[in-house]
Amino acid sequence: MNRSLNPEAALEQEIINYLSNHGYLYIKPSDIKNSFNKEYAIDQDRLFSFIETTQPNVFNVLNLADQSARSKFLYNLDKAIKKDGIISVLKNGIKIYQVSSNVILFYHLLDEKDPDTKIKFEQNIFSVSNQLTYSDKNKQLELDLCIFINGLPIITIELKSRSSSTNWSYVDAMEQYKNDRSNLDTLFSFKRCIVHFAMDENDIAFSTKIDGDKTFFMPFNKGKDNGAGNPISNDGYMTDYLWKEILDKKNLTSLIKDFCYVLKDEKNNEKLIFPRYHQWRVVTKLVKDAYENKVGNKYLIQHSAGSGKSNSITWLSYKLVGLEKDKKPIFDSVVVITDRNNLDQQISNNLDQFGHLRTIFAHANDSNELAKFLNDGKKIIATTIQKFPYILDKDTSDLANKNFAIIIDEAHSSQAGEYSKNSNIAISGAINPNNDTEEPELDDYIYNFIKAQKMPKNASFFAFTATPKAETLTLFGEKVFDLYSMKQAIQERFILDVLKNYTTYNNYYKIIKTIKENPKLDALRTNIELKAYTHGHEVPIKEKSKIIVDHFITNVSWKIGNKAKAMVVTKNIDTAYKYHTNISKLLKEKRTNYEALIAFSGEWEDSGVKRTEANINGFSDYLTAKKFKEDKYRFLVVADKYQTGYDEPLLNAMYVDKKLSGVRAVQTLSRLNRCFKGKDDTFVLDFYNDVDEIKKAFQPYYSETLLIDELDPNKMYKLLSDLDNKQIYTDKDIELVVNWYKKRNMELKEINPTLDTCVDLFNKLSEDNQDKFKIGIKQFIKEYNFLANIIETPKEWTKKYFFFNQLVKRLPKSKKDNLSIPIPEIISLQNYRLEENDQTHIVLEDKQSEISLNYKYYDYKIQPVTDTLDNLVSYFNDFFGDNDTVYQHIYELQSNLYKQATLRNAILNSDRENIMLELEKVLKKELNNGDPELFRKYIKNEERFKDRLSSWLLDVLIQQYKPS
Repeated sequence: MNRSLNPEAALEQEIINYLSNHGYLYIKPSDIKNSFNKEYAIDQDRLFSFIETTQPNVFNVLNLADQSARSKFLYNLDKAIKKDGIISVLKNGIKIYQVSSNVILFYHLLDEKDPDTKIKFEQNIFSVSNQLTYSDKNKQLELDLCIFINGLPIITIELKSRSSSTNWSYVDAMEQYKNDRSNLDTLFSFKRCIVHFAMDENDIAFSTKIDGDKTFFMPFNKGKDNGAGNPISNDGYMTDYLWKEILDKKNLTSLIKDFCYVLKDEKNNEKLIFPRYHQWRVVTKLVKDAYENKVGNKYLIQHSAGSGKSNSITWLSYKLVGLEKDKKPIFDSVVVITDRNNLDQQISNNLDQFGHLRTIFAHANDSNELAKFLNDGKKIIATTIQKFPYILDKDTSDLANKNFAIIIDEAHSSQAGEYSKNSNIAISGAINPNNDTEEPELDDYIYNFIKAQKMPKNASFFAFTATPKAETLTLFGEKVFDLYSMKQAIQERFILDVLKNYTTYNNYYKIIKTIKENPKLDALRTNIELKAYTHGHEVPIKEKSKIIVDHFITNVSWKIGNKAKAMVVTKNIDTAYKYHTNISKLLKEKRTNYEALIAFSGEWEDSGVKRTEANINGFSDYLTAKKFKEDKYRFLVVADKYQTGYDEPLLNAMYVDKKLSGVRAVQTLSRLNRCFKGKDDTFVLDFYNDVDEIKKAFQPYYSETLLIDELDPNKMYKLLSDLDNKQIYTDKDIELVVNWYKKRNMELKEINPTLDTCVDLFNKLSEDNQDKFKIGIKQFIKEYNFLANIIETPKEWTKKYFFFNQLVKRLPKSKKDNLSIPIPEIISLQNYRLEENDQTHIVLEDKQSEISLNYKYYDYKIQPVTDTLDNLVSYFNDFFGDNDTVYQHIYELQSNLYKQATLRNAILNSDRENIMLELEKVLKKELNNGDPELFRKYIKNEERFKDRLSSWLLDVLIQQYKPS
């Protein structure tokens, strides 16, 4: 650093020196003062020099050597910029009536292998000037730095230094833009420049519209330790990537040509779009890798909510379509796949508004259109994953000769199971159901099916997700290609921390038996049904509805300028309907002007009356999301709907009465995290889950998600061996069913005798072996669907996959399924009490999180433990009643016990007997360190307390944690 300069001036000089040494022309303040036209905000000398050098005929025809002709040209150029914006003018030039073609103002087409484009590109004049006096109204105002292309300003920069005597930072630079830079001055009028940077040595923020106090800045930082900020730079300045990467002439050209555009909304309001750093980074990295490694690769991008995935996908689509090698396109088409119709529409709208994509973009509304677009070679196609199962009915065999880029939004749900398999088959063209040519040999058919299920070699997959599951990481390569974490999104204020104001509740119930008989029932299943019965009972729902409405009116309704809304998340349609009814009634009783909507799929019968979302709300379910935006609708009560992919920024509170875990918990609660002006916090009232469960669900996705174990497909052989040993089927049976699949035109009666014989043999097995066999083939089908996307599965597996898919549909239900009685006929809820816990901030740990595939196979079935109804009622009241604090500690035991590694290992890998042995060991130790009264009861085994507690905990732990 030059010691004679103050820190801010030194930073300014560092940028100028670097740019001057890398192709920029430095225009001194004294020089720019004479050439900068303040009325039009144009460096006239550079502009006319560029036109004279590159387009001498235009220069002469327009007589641009003459001052009056120059003034007229500047007037027309100014009109074009005001109308279309600087981006359009740079990309397309301007039309002048004396000239047959547009006057080019920027040569942005650059092909390193084409000498002509390279020569033209080098004729562009990239320049930088400092201390620019830009205002006729206030001649003393100076801009720190301005970047020009051919005399047209495209970027302004205000610099601050934390090391200066004032200790000003980039925050002060933002305030300077808001308070001292007026959009009445041409340079700062909307669309005149592309972007305005406020920066210091450590941080950068940017805005695309200067509008006084309304000016909105966004971070333009790389991220540090997966959070906000920038990493330390060995070259001295954390923010040097701005002038070394972004202002690089080729990178800046790509930004203008491929990233920047003006977005218009339904009301014709305009917004200039400029990428955040991570958006530019991920698109640039992906395109570079796709160019270098060609087709057939997989990329997993972990980008949090708030990352702007829709724009990232738009930019990536456009860049991949234009990607060429040896003057040939690398990809014939780019297919953008989402797993939700509303996300599909959002991305489609983005692509459509990215002006120059309109002629090459198509949205496939059905499978016929999708097949046509793929075969016709439409460049960019947006669709949903749900359409791929139907595309197999179309002729897509020609697709094998084409290359595709498949961009998947929310990969964890889109790229799995049957949907994924069908999309892969379609793209690969490996199987054409309508092919009437000579039939392949059976082994060839099996081989083609296997090859088709794997991610085809004629496609590259680019998968975006905020919450990668272990299966997704395995499928795409165990480590994410690019990361923009939840932590960074929260710290940069692109999403809110939904765990900040989290309140849980304890539910206490007492039930009574309503029949004289005392039947023996399946203890585990009955306990589950008792919990479901009490949870969905009208009495608890009424009480919770009162809490919800009171909390909303008092704490939420007045937020976000009196526009705040809430979502109520319920377990099923029945509870959703009860909540909706109660909340609607309470809103009327309290004389509010608020109303509630309900959302669920299908229809539901209530007292003989068929209910649908549409007939309850009074309008089509297609309008629910749109209607909810109306001010009077403040509650949306949902049952497995709008919990993923739904974006309503006015959602400020969520009331949860449903079990949430894993990815689903993150997705559901994240409906609240969208930022909005005046929205500073969120509220969650959770009537079902505890704090530890929610933290456990969110932790893996707060920072980087890592996979800690490897896939072991060899365990499939053990599973198949156990199934084969039951002697239900023969190789001949399998071949017959596979052949039926192959021919397609065979009637079902051709395989009925074979499968019926297998069912007869199944019925002769013991009940325990029936359960083992049935669970085994279901496990095989599930895991085959997953493995087939990753490895080349053996023919034996594929044949059995075909066979088991038909056999499993015919196997009878277990007799043990009858060891229960409809609960409302034998039980009544006598008492209920709800207890509020303290509001808390669930703080996530700042670390990389590891997730496990848990890819294991099991060959046993939990033996049903039967008990009398009297005992089960007493047992339930002990654990869910509140007459003794001892029993509150009992319920907390299950999560504490599961934390013990030896017990957890036993649950995941052992049979029931061995699990019980390990449970008794760790339970005694846990109780000894806990409540003394509980330990005393356990040791003395009062009223069989030890036996009942161990049995209950065993059932609960197996039910909750053991994979089925």
